[in-house]
Amino acid sequence: MKVVGIIPARYASTRLPGKPLKDILGHPMIWWVYQRVLNAKRLDEVYVATDDERIAQVCEENRIPVVMTANTHRTAAHRLQEVSETIHADFYVQLNGDEPLINTDAIDAVVPKEIPQDIAFGTNIITEMTEPAQVMDPSNIKMAFDENMNALYMSRTPIPFPFKAIDFKYYKHVGIIGYNKKMLDLYRDTQPGRFELIEGIDTLRFLDYGKQLKLTLVPNCHSLSVDTEQDLQMVIQMIKNNGKA
Repeated sequence: MKVVGIIPARYASTRLPGKPLKDILGHPMIWWVYQRVLNAKRLDEVYVATDDERIAQVCEENRIPVVMTANTHRTAAHRLQEVSETIHADFYVQLNGDEPLINTDAIDAVVPKEIPQDIAFGTNIITEMTEPAQVMDPSNIKMAFDENMNALYMSRTPIPFPFKAIDFKYYKHVGIIGYNKKMLDLYRDTQPGRFELIEGIDTLRFLDYGKQLKLTLVPNCHSLSVDTEQDLQMVIQMIKNNGKA
């Protein structure tokens, strides 16, 4: 079974343009992400997928495998689908290119022991939210799932609603997602479904089209995405402190 990790990397960013190339202690951020991902045990190969020549050049200079993709992709999954046409594997893991301290245990956990190839299938990491502010934050995607850890729904609003009980936990989606080839091809061949359009959550494509999204719980899997200059300075300080805030 071949498992490939893909790090989508875009130069354009509204709040922090060129962030994959931002300097962190003498190396571009994409280098830190790649080096971190290499510590995962269940990935056979790792590639950066980008539509920007500047990012590709930096990857080549740093001996990071890179694949050039079109600049028309609406989602990271579409970019992974293009990569899957030339990089063949049984499973593709989407890894955020703006998380230099990405959780490698979560990367390994997203790879299931058995990967069906006859149906469109995917996996996702979830973690418990312990603070009310996290639950109310619409940027945290809340997950509802059945007893077999299959996703039932995901939303920016708190779900489930505490109408008859309050003794339960909230869980959020972590942006480490696994796809088999059939699921990536579904992204290519379909339009966003009803709930994906309403919630603005790309991963709802699974549920809108009735596909299986298997969830894995990883405790304390809280990552820091670099979206602003302040985030960047925080990550630099954390790396100086060996990953501790």
